Amino acid sequence: MGEKITHIYDKIFKKILTMSQKAVINLINGLYETNHPLDSKITYHWTESIDDNLKRTLADTIITINDFYNYHIEAQMYQDDDIVLRVFEYGFGYSIKNHRESLNLRFPSPRVIFFCDAKDAPDFYTLTLDFEGQGSFEYKVKTFKYQNYSVEDINRMKMIVLIPFELLRFRELLKREHTDQNLNSLKSLIKNDILESIQTNYSIGNITGSDARRLIQLTIKLYGHLYSEYNTEVIEEMDESLILEYDHLEKKYEILDKKYENLDKKYENLDKKQIELETKEAELKKNEAALKKNEATLKKNEAALKKNEAALKKSLDEKDNIIKKLTEELESLKNQKQ
Repeated sequence: MGEKITHIYDKIFKKILTMSQKAVINLINGLYETNHPLDSKITYHWTESIDDNLKRTLADTIITINDFYNYHIEAQMYQDDDIVLRVFEYGFGYSIKNHRESLNLRFPSPRVIFFCDAKDAPDFYTLTLDFEGQGSFEYKVKTFKYQNYSVEDINRMKMIVLIPFELLRFRELLKREHTDQNLNSLKSLIKNDILESIQTNYSIGNITGSDARRLIQLTIKLYGHLYSEYNTEVIEEMDESLILEYDHLEKKYEILDKKYENLDKKYENLDKKQIELETKEAELKKNEAALKKNEATLKKNEAALKKNEAALKKSLDEKDNIIKKLTEELESLKNQKQ
């Protein structure tokens, strides 16, 4: 059963990490306290490991932002102190495979997300690397304990894509008691926390309509999994109005997505026209600059011409004076001979 459960959470987490660009960038920024622009380029590096029993473990994910910043995210549904060893192993494998300089290994920044109630998990896991004769180095892996944060915190950090895992807060309680009160509390959480958070984040632009639909679908999938896992019939008892509300929202988001898609096309055409206009304006400015330069050159040449004309006139005047003087001297000599 453990393998089946891991597989379900693995698929949900992978779907979360492949949502829209803005949704994933918001998750990275919230998880790592970074400030990457929402249009940053995202590259995925998926890795799966095989344990000694040939059972696939939860896949880890390394995400590269703008071909430079590398983030290693590991999701855990159970507390496991050996996680630091696997994170180091994955990070080392990635750095070997993707190293750019032969003598420089650049590890991705690691983060472990605990969706379970990980009260005993440390804020940092520390792995000491002891290099014989060279000293030791502490490799630290920061943890993010989801259940330590409120819904308000998750919304504030814009990590809304993790909201389906709110359902795990009831996991242990549902193991002990399957009461109407607990069921109503779960429905209230879905309606007032999960669903409202999805709507709010969509309305303010943190996620797309497609993201909203997928989050709703993943919430329903996880909801069904949690109850079926505990062998109850609560799924059949789930309020039909809630399902209808989900269907209504899915259709609403689908319609809005189409409207936004049309708007995006219009904005794209406007952007093209704007680029054409800016190109023409740039050419016009370039021609104006060339014209001004030519005018300046012409004025400079005109000034030089006037200067040359003045110099030539002065030279001619000097020649006339010399000729006049020589003529006078010649006349004087003639008169003396007579």
